[in-house]
Amino acid sequence: MEHEEVRALAGAWLDREVDPLAQGEIEAHLAGCAACRAAVDGARGFSAAIRAEAEYFEAPPALVARLAAASRPALPARPAPRRMAAWRPLALAASALLAVVLAGGIGYFSSLGGPQDPLVQDVVDGHVRSLQAEHLIDIASSDQHTVKPWFDGRLDAAPPVRDLTTEGFPLVGGRLDYLDGKSVAALVYRHRQHPINLFVAPLGTSGAGPALATTRQGYNVRHWVAGDMSFWLVSDLEMTELAALEALLRRP
Repeated sequence: MEHEEVRALAGAWLDREVDPLAQGEIEAHLAGCAACRAAVDGARGFSAAIRAEAEYFEAPPALVARLAAASRPALPARPAPRRMAAWRPLALAASALLAVVLAGGIGYFSSLGGPQDPLVQDVVDGHVRSLQAEHLIDIASSDQHTVKPWFDGRLDAAPPVRDLTTEGFPLVGGRLDYLDGKSVAALVYRHRQHPINLFVAPLGTSGAGPALATTRQGYNVRHWVAGDMSFWLVSDLEMTELAALEALLRRP
């Protein structure tokens, strides 16, 4: 099964609405594809956020009765179970919205609001500021053993640093920046010609909210927490590529 199909079927798979054949194909693909695992994790977080934040309203009895009466003549007989090829187009269509979310085309997570929303804007502002002011790097190095010690004494806690050159995301360097009015570490990566900022701060400095993937002002943003640190990725990269970098950074 290809990447696009796995991501399109992610919602149905998480809801256990795929047949055993498709389930096996999806699980086999996820076992060997970190980018798709990250995308499915994003879908799982999206579903949890919707359940936690969405408002539900009960339809008036009169409306329920009218809808039931209008739909009753058109109800088809329940079809017998069919093989994967028969239901796949319907599952793909039902998952189209989820696929758009995973691809980062629309900032669905940002529409949920909540305490993280101002921080998302801070992250985007910090990224834009670093590009406009030509102050992307204070310490220029691809050596993680050079970049990490540079933060010692400048912050209460030095960030974990990885060079991912062999995976296509070379470390460029780091700098001090601000998030929510406090000093934080900013690690800089590149993918092709795209600069990527990774803001890293101790919990309590930049929020410990749930994992998040959103789009703001044309920039894609991803957030997660690991151990006692909070991480914010931001770039104009496609959301799927940013998710792949997140997956690499979250490896043990």
